[in-house]
Amino acid sequence: MTTLLNRDQILAVDDSTWEDVEVPEWGGTVRVKGMSGTERDKFEAGSLKGKGKNRDVNLANLRARLVAASVVDEHGQPVFRPYDVEALGRKSAAALGRVYDVAQRLAGLTDEDVDELTEDFPDDPSEPSTSA
Repeated sequence: MTTLLNRDQILAVDDSTWEDVEVPEWGGTVRVKGMSGTERDKFEAGSLKGKGKNRDVNLANLRARLVAASVVDEHGQPVFRPYDVEALGRKSAAALGRVYDVAQRLAGLTDEDVDELTEDFPDDPSEPSTSA
């Protein structure tokens, strides 16, 4: 028999996740927190520019943006601020990729999700837009 959860049971659960990731290039360990639904929506919305048919995908510093949004201190507070993304993007690609992979998995973001964000956009950003 299946027990269905009610509203109060669902909202009472602490379903937050985190994982510590060793980053030898940075000389230690960082804590990566899984995103809430709201945080993931905000991240995905930040990957789009413009509105309606004038939307454009923003893949610039995608890894650094996700890492910045996911790395927290021992109290669960963000380590990075939005203005840190550019500097973070200049860090080792191997180190950034290692942390990004964990952040992506904990956020439930798949490669297909990223593809879905970009599916309506041309492969070559220099191609002319078909919108009026």
